[in-house]
Amino acid sequence: MVPNIQIQKAEMFLKFHQDNEILVLLNSWDIGSSKLIEACGYKAIATTSMGIAASLGYPDCQIIQLSEMINAITGIVNGVQVPVTVDIEAGYGNNLNEIIDSVKKIIATGIVGINIEDSIDLNPVLIDEMEFCERISAIRALSDSMGFHLVINARTDSFYTSLASSREKLAESIKRGNKYREAGADCIFIQPVWEKETISTLVKEINAPINILSNPGIGKGLPPSVRELQDMGVSRLSLGSSVMKATLTLIKKIANELREKGTYAVLLDSLTPFTDSALAYKMATELSK
Repeated sequence: MVPNIQIQKAEMFLKFHQDNEILVLLNSWDIGSSKLIEACGYKAIATTSMGIAASLGYPDCQIIQLSEMINAITGIVNGVQVPVTVDIEAGYGNNLNEIIDSVKKIIATGIVGINIEDSIDLNPVLIDEMEFCERISAIRALSDSMGFHLVINARTDSFYTSLASSREKLAESIKRGNKYREAGADCIFIQPVWEKETISTLVKEINAPINILSNPGIGKGLPPSVRELQDMGVSRLSLGSSVMKATLTLIKKIANELREKGTYAVLLDSLTPFTDSALAYKMATELSK
């Protein structure tokens, strides 16, 4: 049976999607980044599959072994006090039975939610919507049989992978979003979208809480602010792999400057003010005591 603390955290996490205040998730990839995000005041931890894979030397898209992903997730769950939801990509399985077996093992780590997506290796041809609904329904049935409510964030990659027009991508996202909700999903994740009109339409036409990915590195401009998204009715905002990518980019900039110029400007700039960094680190490490 699922421990009571896990049941309680799952109920808390589900409620976050129903509050008037938008749920903001700054995605982590290891114990240290998770502790730091928690110490900064975030009320839940969400992992990035790309970030975890990259931290262990793998590319994204389910190349990492499930056992290694589970080890990383277990460390994160045990390292923080807040609820943890994890990105399980397309489910780590070649068929429904394998996916359910994988989800069962992932639930055993103590997590309270999952992201699951309807594309494999970001292929333009999405998983058949009825097949994906079957996966959602089976995961919901598994969760119910274990006596707790796993928060399912169902991601449709219509905008990300499809070669169709913007209008067709929007229509497909709405259709799939409503079907996934009916199948048992708690929240519908659509990415990458950044136009306010498109986001407002998704919120209006999909009968479920909406998760938007805010990634300043894509699109034709900056994504809407947290306040703007909340005012549009978005329930959940996540940053995906962008924080991990920014961290890797910073390392590369420091390394390049040191190799090419022998100077430390980028490093010094990133450490200023050092007191803030030191305080954040102290807060994170104290959580483990």
